[in-house]
Amino acid sequence: MTFLEICQWLESSRLGEMVTLSQWGFPILVTTHLLGLGVSVGTIMWMDFRLLGWFLPSVPVPEVYRRVAPLALTGFAVMFLSGIVLFVGYATSAYGNTFFRIKLAALLVAGVNAAAYHLFTERQVATWTGRRLPWPARAAGLVSIGVWTTVVLAGRMMSYTMF
Repeated sequence: MTFLEICQWLESSRLGEMVTLSQWGFPILVTTHLLGLGVSVGTIMWMDFRLLGWFLPSVPVPEVYRRVAPLALTGFAVMFLSGIVLFVGYATSAYGNTFFRIKLAALLVAGVNAAAYHLFTERQVATWTGRRLPWPARAAGLVSIGVWTTVVLAGRMMSYTMF
């Protein structure tokens, strides 16, 4: 079975039909997806701005992270799950859409960036003082802002090019 055939099967599933055929399925899912996106990306940006020294420079990075992480993770879970359900409803359209592929690639880079930050860069957090953090921390924040902006823009472009 090819990936395109899997996409066709997903669209014809009960869940796929609920997304595309029910009066309220798609609007509720898109609203949920966008709310999750706003919470997740919004709070991630706070952390990124802190890493760049643009937001709460006198607050230690671990304190900012402790406060924003629960919101960011909850928003990401909502965004991720609703995005999967939206994909099920429009899998074949997404399959061939360039912006969908850009969005997935940016999500992958965001994940690698976050993992690298938490596994390597953050180990030195106890030595970080002042507004200007070490370049690896600033780079992680800058990359995060760039890839999450790409995710949002590619997602918006999908809505103009898939339907």
